[in-house]
Amino acid sequence: MNTYIVLVAGGKGLRMKSATPKQFLLLKGKPLVMHTFEAFSAFFGKADFMLVLPGIEIGRWKQLCAQYNFTLSHRIVEGGPTRFHSVKNALAAIPDKSMVCIHDAVRPLVSNETISNCFRTARIHGNAIPVVPLNESVRQVENGLSRAVNRKHYRIVQTPQVFQSQLIKKAYLQTYREDFTDDAVVLESDGQPVFTVSGNVENIKITHPADVAYAEAIINKSREH
Repeated sequence: MNTYIVLVAGGKGLRMKSATPKQFLLLKGKPLVMHTFEAFSAFFGKADFMLVLPGIEIGRWKQLCAQYNFTLSHRIVEGGPTRFHSVKNALAAIPDKSMVCIHDAVRPLVSNETISNCFRTARIHGNAIPVVPLNESVRQVENGLSRAVNRKHYRIVQTPQVFQSQLIKKAYLQTYREDFTDDAVVLESDGQPVFTVSGNVENIKITHPADVAYAEAIINKSREH
């Protein structure tokens, strides 16, 4: 069964307050997304990579590949107006009877254990998503009022989200809805149960400037061991 790694890189860097899309921000001297590629390449050795980019950024990415001598084989897919449409474009090029791993390109700190957990469970149950527990108190806010909720019943959802291709491709035949915030929601909306596995807390989505410093600290620490 072939494995396809879909890296979704549609960010514009608005919360970074940067003219450079966050997937291209420098992390330890090279664009962030290259670290994400390398995390999966280190685990698999060889896999079919697909990078989903806004059309206007494809040229910039090709220039960066030349500038940083990035030669890891991958296919570029032009994204759509939302994450849903971007993933759907990538899925159109993936055959049935495959394993599909969909990952936020700006999560370069995913661990081998998290990747392994996801694939092991998805091969058995058809899908798997990594989650981590909440460490702080949580309140539900609605209509100007709030109430405490028990955090032990909630989890933070991460990527990679791994699926048997025929299941996720069928789910993406649905009409887009605003609450389709990740691939697991799309699958669940199609009537499929979603299976969770343990993620790694370092596997944050790089969103704010402080996240870059955090990621660099984690990388530096890992190189000490």
